[in-house]
Amino acid sequence: MSEEILINVTPVETRVALVENGMLQEAYIERTSRKGIVGNIYKGKVVRVLPGMEAAFVDIGLERAAFIHASDVISPNAADDANESPKTVPDIRTLLREGQSLVVQVTKDPIGTKGARLTTQLSIPSRYLVFMPGVSHVGISQRIEDDTERARLKELVEQAAAEETEVQGGYIIRTAAEGASPEDLVGDMAYLHRLSQSIQERMARVKEPAVIYQDLPLFIRTIRDLIRPQTEKVRIDSRESHQRVMEFVEEFVTEFSNKVEYYPGERPIFDLYSVEDEIQKALSRKVQLKSGGYVIIDQTEAMTTIDINTGGFVGHRNLEETIFKTNLEAARSISRQLRLRNLGGIIIIDFIDMEDSEHQRQVHRMLEKMLERDHAKTKITGVSELGLVEMTRKRTTESLGQVLCEPCPICDGRGFLKTSETVCYEVFREILRVNRAYDAESYLVMASQSVVDRLLDEESDNVADLETFIGKTIRFQVEPFYSQEQYDVVLL
Repeated sequence: MSEEILINVTPVETRVALVENGMLQEAYIERTSRKGIVGNIYKGKVVRVLPGMEAAFVDIGLERAAFIHASDVISPNAADDANESPKTVPDIRTLLREGQSLVVQVTKDPIGTKGARLTTQLSIPSRYLVFMPGVSHVGISQRIEDDTERARLKELVEQAAAEETEVQGGYIIRTAAEGASPEDLVGDMAYLHRLSQSIQERMARVKEPAVIYQDLPLFIRTIRDLIRPQTEKVRIDSRESHQRVMEFVEEFVTEFSNKVEYYPGERPIFDLYSVEDEIQKALSRKVQLKSGGYVIIDQTEAMTTIDINTGGFVGHRNLEETIFKTNLEAARSISRQLRLRNLGGIIIIDFIDMEDSEHQRQVHRMLEKMLERDHAKTKITGVSELGLVEMTRKRTTESLGQVLCEPCPICDGRGFLKTSETVCYEVFREILRVNRAYDAESYLVMASQSVVDRLLDEESDNVADLETFIGKTIRFQVEPFYSQEQYDVVLL
């Protein structure tokens, strides 16, 4: 499998495209005016404690106060062995008080109306490791499957950590560490220790609310987190950013120095693999399948729903085989769309009903296999009695649609409008209501072109009946800037 990373840098935004076999798989966008803050460490102040929610709001200097749950305040040592939060969560009032100074790290960006999500369990990432101050545990990524390699890496890190006396902490060995040499790991640990010490010094100096540590910019994070041995090329269209990336590569990942190159071409870098077109397609509800079937993706605040349809695909053998092939193709497409659109939270997939249990198993296995490539953590259930597959995908930042789009001001994000017929009948009811409450000689209805056209044409008989009923004339005026749902009834 060939893999390339394209990095487009401009003064206003940075965009990254991960391309596999010539097809866009993931897209990341960071705008100068609205950078992501996941991974940033702040010194904040507790502004409100909510016992009923076992949580608190913390002022870290953003527009909205950030949110921290009691389970994220507890010392990580309490869960060190299990590497997860304790089963019983203490009363938030025993952990925090209003006005208290608190060092926290952002785990989720502000999304929609929700503030940032915080934790006091700090973690500082590097290329191969994640350092956790104050923890003695050494964990390892589940994506490293080889038992011998897992044991080798864990032994190396535990041995190096035991020899370190100045800075105490635990580690998580990242997927990128697979095959790494002892020198690479020790170098990473030394870098993390220096960074941890500078963070500790800044904690003592600054007054809340203040930023203590900011994660690397997107184009450097890409090298740290996304570049892998199978990556053939990393192309960057900014000479200055390329120089900064090369400095990072020469210091931390020298084995990839020959894969990073400056792209000076006149053709925009995102046109190389039709990346711009694929991003535009990713903003659509409908995803067309090669067979003729299609997938409908609807993102809501609570969850994302995905529906599969055979569309124009009629198959060749029988209905069950047609459905099976459509679902298989959809499973491959869905895994790509989740990555490309950066969809997170609860996801419900409504595959076309399959009678054959073996077909259900194969479709489910295909989805699981394709999701193994996903950088985000996913969890998937089996096929339910209703033929639905439920899954979760870790959400830390806004989806592609939330970054690039905003709710439609005409329909207020509903995705549909009232018909002109419906609005006409609302106008009739409003005239009757106003007529009972006020005394007027006549009425003027101001509405959009489509509504006025219908009032003067299809509804003209109803308008005449209404005028007779109230004994007053009704006039109409087109307001070109009104949406179809807007209207006003003016007393004359």
